[in-house]
Amino acid sequence: MSRYDLSRSQLAELLAGEPSYRVDQLWDGLYRQLAEPGELTELPGGLRRRLGGEPFLAPAFAVVDEVQSDGGATVKWVQAATDGTRVETVLMRYRDRLTACVSSQAGCAMGCGFCATGQMGFSRQLTAGEIVEQVVLASRSSLGRGWGRLGNIVFMGMGEPLANYRHVREAIGRCNDALGIGARSMTLSTVGIVPGIRRLAGDPIQVNLAVSLHAANDSLRNELVPINRRYPLAVLLDACREYVERTRRRLSFEWALIAGVNDGSADAAELAELARPLGAHVNLIPLNPTPGYLVAGSDRRAVLRFRDTLREGGINVTIRNTRGRDIAGACGQLAAGRARQEPASLLAGSARRGPPASLQAGSAGRPGTAPSMAAAERLA
Repeated sequence: MSRYDLSRSQLAELLAGEPSYRVDQLWDGLYRQLAEPGELTELPGGLRRRLGGEPFLAPAFAVVDEVQSDGGATVKWVQAATDGTRVETVLMRYRDRLTACVSSQAGCAMGCGFCATGQMGFSRQLTAGEIVEQVVLASRSSLGRGWGRLGNIVFMGMGEPLANYRHVREAIGRCNDALGIGARSMTLSTVGIVPGIRRLAGDPIQVNLAVSLHAANDSLRNELVPINRRYPLAVLLDACREYVERTRRRLSFEWALIAGVNDGSADAAELAELARPLGAHVNLIPLNPTPGYLVAGSDRRAVLRFRDTLREGGINVTIRNTRGRDIAGACGQLAAGRARQEPASLLAGSARRGPPASLQAGSAGRPGTAPSMAAAERLA
């Protein structure tokens, strides 16, 4: 549980006996000032000290590793909770925007072999507050570096967001309402959880949807993205069509280019046939290498050739700038590499008792379990 799981009424409970406006001051301090409770100088000193030691307001995670790449424009953190759960958060500075890439689960049950997180397996769901806490970490860091305030969020870190729909949905709302980040500046990425896509299609939030496709025929996609066996392309594309028709929002397909696997002209032609009727935008991503998947990402020449084939087929396509290869930048790779090092000394200071029933934010799944894909979906 994170401090950002607490509602205003729960904060009021913590502030029982204080003037009612203290709740607004604390809420504003957490979300607008991005401050620690003990840093809020508008609060009386005694109250600051009490709140600074309040276990329910302690951080959910301790940063156990921080690395930088791209001349300092990419920062990646590994964070650990008291139960040993590890998640990754990335801050990326571009010419025209600042983006945080956040995790929605610890590990992932989807089993995509080329993904470092998929190779880790699934540990547990993250609560909404634990997701928001990652956004706050990135935003505090951005401000501290003089970069300005964070404006974009992508749910493309560890985990499958649509297999944790309830908590991800709550986190989106909190980031929108309390942190002031527009829903249209948030992108949710999925490997193709069809019930979640249909649910999102009927949800009034205006986030962007990106589908990690990676193959345009069932035979290859069954190998690369095992969830395709449950939701084959015809079913997935039907859900995508419903999403586009109901939301009138642009759909994106993500395609990790793997040398000799899905980067040929025939692959590009198949992708164009799927994307064209949906008006889908295609993001090409040269694969970041991972220890558990030794096939290399496509070289620059193959990437450009694939892009040009799509353009000739009338598809709007961009090549995503890969970030952080020199810092184990593939999602989950850094956390996996540090998993053997227990951060006991760092976590000891943030250990806290469990909240009373009146302050509980709801279970997010048991740590240490590794459910099947179907079980992970049921946790959503």
